Amino acid sequence: MTELATPAIRDWDYPRGTASVLLMLQFAEEHGIAPDRVLPGTPPEVLHAPERQVDARQELAVVRALCSTIGSGDDIALDLGSRYRASTFGIFGFACLSSTTMRAAMEFALRYLDLSFTFCVPHVELAADGIRLVMDDSRVPADVSRFLVLRDLCAIHTVMRDLLPDVSLQRLEFRYSAPATVDSYADTFGLVPAFDAGQCRATLDAAMLNRSLPQANEQTVALCAAQCDALVAQRRTRSGTAQLVRERLVRLGGVDAGMDAIAGQLTMSARTLRRRLTDAGTGYRQLLDEVRQALAEEMLNTGVLSVEDVALRLGYAEASSFIHAFKRWSGTTPASYVRRSVPRVPPGR
Repeated sequence: MTELATPAIRDWDYPRGTASVLLMLQFAEEHGIAPDRVLPGTPPEVLHAPERQVDARQELAVVRALCSTIGSGDDIALDLGSRYRASTFGIFGFACLSSTTMRAAMEFALRYLDLSFTFCVPHVELAADGIRLVMDDSRVPADVSRFLVLRDLCAIHTVMRDLLPDVSLQRLEFRYSAPATVDSYADTFGLVPAFDAGQCRATLDAAMLNRSLPQANEQTVALCAAQCDALVAQRRTRSGTAQLVRERLVRLGGVDAGMDAIAGQLTMSARTLRRRLTDAGTGYRQLLDEVRQALAEEMLNTGVLSVEDVALRLGYAEASSFIHAFKRWSGTTPASYVRRSVPRVPPGR
């Protein structure tokens, strides 16, 4: 089995444009949910600036807010995924539309995957029975994994049909259990999936790879590729300061040293640091929360440290403050997280 091309990223934690967040805010409004309930503290109009970007964890927070307000059911995830069209992805989507064949479009998409909005990393495998599109959700947080597998795969399927309207799937498999009804799956994908499978994957006819795309234009693709290169380089540069702050907060064990102290370590003023983090679509407090959540989950997963121990190590004066913060980050309490995530050892072992 051969992989068509190596995905540009291996994890979902990369800076993104704002189109996906704006799409989800509109989706929430259609369901009667005000934008400030999904993205508190950020007026939607500021997201319309072309150069604006967001941190992946900001988008993840919006996903969690949607799940807690509208619902996390399969029908909701599939409905949301179907809203992602090729045009949603800007120059990246336009390049895919202009590719000569489906193979060329897939290779381009994988090469510039960090210009997409996916959380599940897609792998395209060439097998004897066809093209296998495998969705890797191994690093996606468990509380939104099923929702995001469906959203992301549905979005990919929708964009593929924008490229080639008669694209159809031969098989569809999911790792998780079957829902009460599969009508929305059949309506979306044109077939009923298999559940409780080993992977989340869709299989297409291998002949689809060499199908010519109706809007193919090699000159357009070349122009788009140059713009995508520049955009990727710009995003990586702008997100560099955020990563430096993360690294220092991790070294401090999640303890809040204060923005002034971190800025001093980076040999810049607090004002400059604040501006650079804003340019990268994040902020000091948000980065501190991200680091604390990651460290908290890591410590809780050991099954050894109590909630009080974790709170103390992260610099919280009281466990209650940590519990409140953890629920804000993840939508659940530390105790519930442990019950769901830490494997139980059977008695007598």
